[in-house]
Amino acid sequence: MTVPATSRQTRTFEDRADALAHFFLRAGEAPRLLAYDDAVGCPLDQGLAAIEWTGAVGILAQDDLIHAARLGADAAAAVVERKDADQRVFIYFGPRMDAPPADPYEGTLLYDEPGVRAYIFAQRVHAIAHFLRATHGLGAVISMLGRRAPELRHIRRWLQAVFAEPAGETTSTQMLAGWFATSGTGVLFLPRQPDQPYTYCEIGVDI
Repeated sequence: MTVPATSRQTRTFEDRADALAHFFLRAGEAPRLLAYDDAVGCPLDQGLAAIEWTGAVGILAQDDLIHAARLGADAAAAVVERKDADQRVFIYFGPRMDAPPADPYEGTLLYDEPGVRAYIFAQRVHAIAHFLRATHGLGAVISMLGRRAPELRHIRRWLQAVFAEPAGETTSTQMLAGWFATSGTGVLFLPRQPDQPYTYCEIGVDI
């Protein structure tokens, strides 16, 4: 099987508004993830490792739609949309919590294993609410302002391409926003230092 050639474009922006305007212009209707806390972003350098191990142990599937994710050095959590028989359901995966409020009345316990607990929800809003209650939104991204959530297969493929080249000395790995489609991706990174620019990286299949 021949792997399609890809092209990479990188732009920097001094102004946050200009950076976000360019991001949304380039994203078009593509599914996207936005940082819950736009001052902190999401650490993408830890994202690939989390995607790989959750896929390897069977927690996440390649055709899952990612509605929310939190990637950290010590733990990860996610809300995915998955087909169950003839309906779509939303599943929260995350670390076990001992506090009583951690058991949502809107969801059903799917499984409870060492280090991870999963709940299944009929409605997205309840799954996202539990996700934010469990993670406090720290280092999290949420699928917003789009018609559908991005597929895990596209996130995995294009993040590998984004990090195929080492980041520059002034480029951070904290994602402010990212869109992920079949034909490409665009990721907007926060500045590493307050006086440094925002960096937008876009990679796509050459047609």
